Amino acid sequence: MERMISIAQERFRLITAGSQAGNTFWPMAALMAAVVLWGGSFVAMRVAVTAIGPMAVMWCRMMIALVLILPFAKSLVPRSYQRGDWKLLIPMVLFQPCLYFLLESNALQFTTASQAGVISASVPVLVTVGAAFFLSESITFTALAGIALSIMGVISLTVSADPEGVGQSPLLGNSLEFLAMICAAGNMLIIKRLSDRYNPWGLTAMQIVAGAVFFLPGAFWLAKIPQEGWTLSLLLSLIFLGGFVTFGAFGLYNWGISHIRAAKASSFINLVPVVAVILGWAMLGESLSFRQCLAALAVIAGVMLSQMADKRAIATQADA
Repeated sequence: MERMISIAQERFRLITAGSQAGNTFWPMAALMAAVVLWGGSFVAMRVAVTAIGPMAVMWCRMMIALVLILPFAKSLVPRSYQRGDWKLLIPMVLFQPCLYFLLESNALQFTTASQAGVISASVPVLVTVGAAFFLSESITFTALAGIALSIMGVISLTVSADPEGVGQSPLLGNSLEFLAMICAAGNMLIIKRLSDRYNPWGLTAMQIVAGAVFFLPGAFWLAKIPQEGWTLSLLLSLIFLGGFVTFGAFGLYNWGISHIRAAKASSFINLVPVVAVILGWAMLGESLSFRQCLAALAVIAGVMLSQMADKRAIATQADA
């Protein structure tokens, strides 16, 4: 058994070791896989939260992910820690998953999902501006045009969804959602900064451990759930959320952003509502209007445009 774990750890290390300089295919593929998993998480979250509540769901997600990452713990122990790194590591895990999920879950109690979706489109802008100031990344006109197009697509996609009312307190809810987006952007910038010396999957492990502790109160909610409440659909939803989303999607995104510029990686975030709408139509029979199709195409076109770069930008990334 120990030999099998050792072999698995070595293969995991080789897989996560990185890509060749200038080769962005695998990082972009990892980002796309993360986006698809995040988009699919909305269906699973709807099932799980309805059954056991948001805090319990978050703790279950973190614990499942923690169990999955434990066999690789030895290979993920940070060996490149430098004095003062805690000033970045602590905000990293606090921003996401802790504060991000706490703020967003409360935001959705006061505002609508459509308005939250519009606000979530601010992440690429926040990351692009932050990367220019803190990571010295250049901002090209092409990248800005792509981000702008994808934002307009996200706004059109969310406002064309079925009406949900105005929310109990839109100003409070939208403010909390924007704070959540600031946390998400801050987390991405810190991960990009640390990924030069830290294994991205090791950073993911730190996030999972911090999330399991932060959402520990959710464990007490589980004791109140009757035995008949544990349905097969609930169990499958939690496994998907913990194994494929919390562990898989966050790890893939952290790995992807470590190999391409933060501004380019953040633009993929705007594809999440596109995937969610498409999967909702395909799996749940939700409506998909012609206007939503056009909006989705605009988002995809904007993300593709933001990925275009001249040879100088590619060379800069290769040296990063």
